[in-house]
Amino acid sequence: MLFDYVHNLGGNPPQVGNLPHFTAPASNFPNVVTWTDMKRYFVLLVLLVSVTSLQARITRVVIEKRESPAYKGQSFGEAGRYEWLRGHAYGELDPKNPLNAIITDLEFAPRNAQGMVEYSATFTLAKPVEVSKASGVLLYDVANRGRIGLATSSADAGAMADLFKRGWVLISSGWQGDMAPADGTETISVPVAKRPDGSSLTGPVLLRFSDMQKGVSTLPMMRGEGSRFASPAPASLDTTRATLTKRASEGSVMVPIRSTDWAFADCSKTPFPGTPDPAKICVKGGFDPAFLYELVYTGKDPQVLGIGFAATRDLNAFFRHADRDDTGAANPVAGKISFALARGNSQSGNYIRSFIHLGFNQDESGAIVWDGVNPNIAVRQLAMNFRFASPGGAAQLYEPGSDGVLWWSDYKDDARGRPEAGLLDRCRVTGTCPKIFETFGSFEFWGLRASPNLVGTSADRDIPLPANVRRYYFPGVTHGGGRGGFSANSPAKPAGCALPANPNPSSDTMRALTVALADWVTKGTAPPPSRYPRLDRGDFVLPTQAALHSPVIPGVPLPDSVINPVYDYDFGRTFRYNDLSGVIGILPPPIRKVLPVLVSKQDDDGNETVGVASVLHQAPLGTYLGWNVTAQGYFAGRLCGLNGAFVPFAKTKMDREASGDPRPSVQERYGTHAGYVEMVKRAAERNLRERFLLPEDAARLIAEADASDVLR
Repeated sequence: MLFDYVHNLGGNPPQVGNLPHFTAPASNFPNVVTWTDMKRYFVLLVLLVSVTSLQARITRVVIEKRESPAYKGQSFGEAGRYEWLRGHAYGELDPKNPLNAIITDLEFAPRNAQGMVEYSATFTLAKPVEVSKASGVLLYDVANRGRIGLATSSADAGAMADLFKRGWVLISSGWQGDMAPADGTETISVPVAKRPDGSSLTGPVLLRFSDMQKGVSTLPMMRGEGSRFASPAPASLDTTRATLTKRASEGSVMVPIRSTDWAFADCSKTPFPGTPDPAKICVKGGFDPAFLYELVYTGKDPQVLGIGFAATRDLNAFFRHADRDDTGAANPVAGKISFALARGNSQSGNYIRSFIHLGFNQDESGAIVWDGVNPNIAVRQLAMNFRFASPGGAAQLYEPGSDGVLWWSDYKDDARGRPEAGLLDRCRVTGTCPKIFETFGSFEFWGLRASPNLVGTSADRDIPLPANVRRYYFPGVTHGGGRGGFSANSPAKPAGCALPANPNPSSDTMRALTVALADWVTKGTAPPPSRYPRLDRGDFVLPTQAALHSPVIPGVPLPDSVINPVYDYDFGRTFRYNDLSGVIGILPPPIRKVLPVLVSKQDDDGNETVGVASVLHQAPLGTYLGWNVTAQGYFAGRLCGLNGAFVPFAKTKMDREASGDPRPSVQERYGTHAGYVEMVKRAAERNLRERFLLPEDAARLIAEADASDVLR
């Protein structure tokens, strides 16, 4: 078909969809048409033709549970009382459709009598009981590892109160196909890919095991964050066809374990070699906690996980535009949606980035899916649209995610030898790019490899933002921001970490930015200017104590060697790097090179100086770090999960001098409690004036500071 022809025109075939945006001259056709121009015109032609014949859709929506009114009958402003509905949406996809062709292994999925690939996903919808009071705004809250993105209990309703008062309709749904169904989670059922003759598709799978308890002989074959997601089944239980190794530290040599000394088995009740089990491994004599173990085996029967993108596309299109499903069941918000927004945090924010990049923000009719999006604390692509993908990962060694296109504008990735491309290439061709708020903080530089997004893989120039994108950086925050509050006492240490938790919040700023994004989409009100570190302003430095001029505080680790490196991996020739799609052929991947990375500069206190600073950050009670270190175990001294840290100032000059802390004490900075409250007040008024704080939050923060124990 025409799409297949265009998709394989010269150059780098897998990257055709990543072509830079082409704007024809005023004469509509260039005087000289290049081969690249022809490819661009063909892509546009295919997409324009395809919208008249698309078959993918939600065929049936079943509401299985309803609470009305919800939240103990609480009323939310003019919108009144809310209700929520939970159920399943059933859909089907046409594998021949150009909009679906990007989904890896979709051509190998089983089909129904009409030649369609079927799936089903859970969904949750919250709306005013009197739907006539809905404001016309739909917010799709992307579920993070299955967690429902919106409140369904009265205890959680406060988190959504701001949105309910505005009359918004909120929706979340399942999209991560490697999750088992469970109460309180959003899941999706996607098919397994098979060859036309019914035989299994296979490929390499890598698992890593560490910090197990001493004496444990059997471990489940799980992966992803917290090792919570089941791995693909091995094609064979013959250990001579797999490799198990161990290493004493990251970067050290791997020592193979004899194939006769381990098994795909459960030895918890039966001595080694135990009972054969394709979901567990057993080591003769037990695992040694001093080592990290790596298992590489051949997996079989991959799920078509990329269907999750199309399912979200079609679900949003249904609730936004459809009157009823194929059975005649009515859309509960039919005719009430004028604008659609989406937001996602961390993994679900990465989902939004890849959703747009892979072309899913265009629905089956050619219309835009989301008018505005906010990928928050998300600086990678989602590792989901390739064979044996693990979308529950979190930027660990060998995990894909930073290997594809990371930037909103076109950028030529010379350091990795990849063509010029940007996250918006596909939506620009179809006119379906949303307005975008990109929000993230300090941890994302240190733990999630954010640097290339801003300064490229060579770290030598600023990549400009397109007109439809705003970027807001939160200095000195942990992943997702801290709990806030004004206290002279140190918070507890996060589990397994060496330093106290970082309380510096981003939630107050995020509430204001949610309103600003909605106003930009629905009213055309220009949002606050972007605020983030830039090379041309001298805001970036290397992640070392010498470059940062970090204060040397007795007992506090230095930042050297803390940052999570950005690697150029070799996943093999069948992996489409820019799209993070296709088939990985090599595991573990060889590391071709380590790419340079930068972080935001700091002041003499060790606090960052650029971005949208919280009120607490502007009236600091200590140093707010975007990183923390692991206290003990195999990864001791390395990044501690997704945590930042807090190093409090001494309370008095005498305390400071006694401890050897070079930073001025709280008393030296503010003098009295009233002096500190005045500093908080000025910071709150500044953020309010710049539209980074809502009036009610400004008043609350000032009151909290006044009631605090600071310099009491």
